[in-house]
Amino acid sequence: MRTTSLIVAAGRGTRAAATGIPKQYQMAGGVAVLRRTLDAFLGHGAVGSVLVVIGAQDHDAYENCAPPHKKLLPPVIGGDHRQASVLNGIRSLAGQMPDAILIHDAARPFVGQAVIGRVADALAANKAVVPVLPVASTLKSVAEGRVTGTVSRDGLFAAETPQGFDFATIRDAHERAAAAGMHFTDDAAVAEWAGVPVAAVAGDPANAKLTTAEDIAAADRRLTLEEMARLGDVRVGVGYDVHAFGPGAETILGGVAIPHTRGLVGHSDADVVLHALTDAVLGALGEGDIGEHFPPSDPRWKDASSDRFLAEAAARVKARGGVIAHLDVTYLGESPKVAPHREAMRARIAAIAGVTADRVGVKATTNEGLGFIGRGEGAAAYAVATVRLPLK
Repeated sequence: MRTTSLIVAAGRGTRAAATGIPKQYQMAGGVAVLRRTLDAFLGHGAVGSVLVVIGAQDHDAYENCAPPHKKLLPPVIGGDHRQASVLNGIRSLAGQMPDAILIHDAARPFVGQAVIGRVADALAANKAVVPVLPVASTLKSVAEGRVTGTVSRDGLFAAETPQGFDFATIRDAHERAAAAGMHFTDDAAVAEWAGVPVAAVAGDPANAKLTTAEDIAAADRRLTLEEMARLGDVRVGVGYDVHAFGPGAETILGGVAIPHTRGLVGHSDADVVLHALTDAVLGALGEGDIGEHFPPSDPRWKDASSDRFLAEAAARVKARGGVIAHLDVTYLGESPKVAPHREAMRARIAAIAGVTADRVGVKATTNEGLGFIGRGEGAAAYAVATVRLPLK
């Protein structure tokens, strides 16, 4: 069965858009809500393609969060309400004519693989399928601020998405509803109105819809805490490097070329800051030191840019499923002055290591005229790296 997932992401989400950003593009746990939703469907074996319906003004926001993926079709512009947006998406698929379609709200980023699978499997024997949850709370009817009665929960269920349909069946139902001027809150209601029997499968309490700003804030807290728990193996590594000064017109520190009367001398570009940081990251991983991975005896590293060393150390963290939580480095030298270049160094280190600049500290101090550093014969750097790895 050829199945397409239609993700409805054209709404403005005014109850959650205090920032002016529609809720599907807001961040939860450092990832856009829509990106989490897309990942769930793109990664499911029952889904052959994914189409997103977006707002006319949201093309840039969509492009910034949509992953490159062979299953992902070019987005379609939505209508002035949800039902019209779904119909636009369905019409755009007419040339492909999938066998089945799974229609899902972008603001349900916690949809599980099991729910998607249950809906897709049930379409083998049904024209329409909706995942549902039994209503657990006592229901009250209220008028003018007063309770007017208690509503029995017997036989009541809350509907979720994705809702699955035979493609031709839901296309015809939506076209009829649009022609009749009918408006419904979900696609199962469109099918019901058109006389299509709708089967029910078990939903998932985790598959909640993010509606308000508070919902998104709660999701962000939840995901952040889950990520911290997953990355509970906290490691700290220390690095040190030293190089002598020699002829040159600039000194490379933290990946930034600083004009100077001399340069640091070494087999590579002698960037003591990046060398110390590389050692610190490798130390946190327990994977040796910079000399072991990039030996000065190897001609490949002759005059090499030291960003390659730190980038490789950062890649090793990522390969182990971890993240760099913080990098801190202190430059020891009488010159050049680091303060005017501090922010450029922080930004460059952050870019190399794949972290944000607020996770990088850069400091400098002289040696008060003492020793080889005080005499201006060379410079050094101390670094500390904090790394979070998954618990085993």
